[in-house]
Amino acid sequence: QVQLVESGGGSVQAGGSLRLSCAASGRTFSSYTMGWFRQAPGKEREFVATTIYTGVGTYEAYYADSVKGRFTISRGAPTNTVYLQMNSLKPEDTAVYYCAAGPSRGQRIGAQPNEYDYWGQGSQVTVSS
Repeated sequence: QVQLVESGGGSVQAGGSLRLSCAASGRTFSSYTMGWFRQAPGKEREFVATTIYTGVGTYEAYYADSVKGRFTISRGAPTNTVYLQMNSLKPEDTAVYYCAAGPSRGQRIGAQPNEYDYWGQGSQVTVSS
């Protein structure tokens, strides 16, 4: 059974940092796209960042414009883990953050929820001003 389990959420003041972790189990995800989405109350789930498999042990990262330069996504060792380092947090970053995993789909970068087969349960991030 495939499971994605997030950890590391919490509350922080604006300008602070948090690191989210996602541990995937139940199959090998080394060649999978793994990414992060978020959903704020009353809003649709939106793309945050993704890592695309580009070769043995190598990945390429993509970011939403709203987080570029502040957030960093990385794959761990083993590569069934993915992290999201969030710096310079803003109140508008407040949301439930979801980890997701899905098979590589050609030239697509994993920016759409329907590109993913597996989802975590979500982790709340709250940024106060």
